[in-house]
Amino acid sequence: MMHSLDDLYEHGTKVMHVAHNLLLERSGVDEESSKGEKDFATEVDFAIELKLRTLLEKATPEIPMLGEEYGGANVHDELFWVLDPVDGTINYSRGLPMCGISLALIKNGKPVLGLVDLPYLSQSYTAIEGKGSFLNGQRISVSNCGKLEQSIVSFGDFAVGGGATQKNAKRFSALNALGERAMRVRMLGSAAIDLVWLANGLLDASITLSNNAWDVQAGTLIVREAGGIVCDLDGSPHDVLSKYTIATTSPLKNEILTLLAESIQ
Repeated sequence: MMHSLDDLYEHGTKVMHVAHNLLLERSGVDEESSKGEKDFATEVDFAIELKLRTLLEKATPEIPMLGEEYGGANVHDELFWVLDPVDGTINYSRGLPMCGISLALIKNGKPVLGLVDLPYLSQSYTAIEGKGSFLNGQRISVSNCGKLEQSIVSFGDFAVGGGATQKNAKRFSALNALGERAMRVRMLGSAAIDLVWLANGLLDASITLSNNAWDVQAGTLIVREAGGIVCDLDGSPHDVLSKYTIATTSPLKNEILTLLAESIQ
């Protein structure tokens, strides 16, 4: 069965409504399942992914899903859904409201649909390729900030598990450089929030020194459709195979990339 992009958007918004309600129904103190050093998933992570996987398999059986908790599709597949059932699980587990659900449709390595729902903040961000980005149905755009010293920059979490010491050395170096140059640096604990708040003009850049498809693909489309830039560290357009996720307003791109190249390479 062939679906139009608008049809797939409708399917996506319907399942995100289900996920929104599932997250709000939980107390925020779920049983935890270890995923490694300093990392875990909660019962709601698994419950949301299983529910959305079931609903999307029924609605779009020809499109596989890649989920953070259960895997599935390969990032090299031509077309697939990618889901983070709870982006910001650590925040969620402690009752911090900076967490949400991130769903994207990937075609030929890049997102063409992006949906990020933040239930505790009553914010629903959506984008369709070529049609703009929206918050609760109202069009949004990135800020006009063009100077790093006037910018608020979000920065991704520290690495955990194997190789974390080496990976975090780069993060400390980048944070030191940003701390000297940017007006403020923020670490919010959710890559999806970093990106959609950039798209909405609340932040001016978002730096994530990793690229897990479930964390960032919905947000990258929302940033682009809001007028922002998302690229890898070398400035090449961001896709599912990129190493890093650097998102900025257009005027800040070169200054941010130069700072990062000097501080971590």
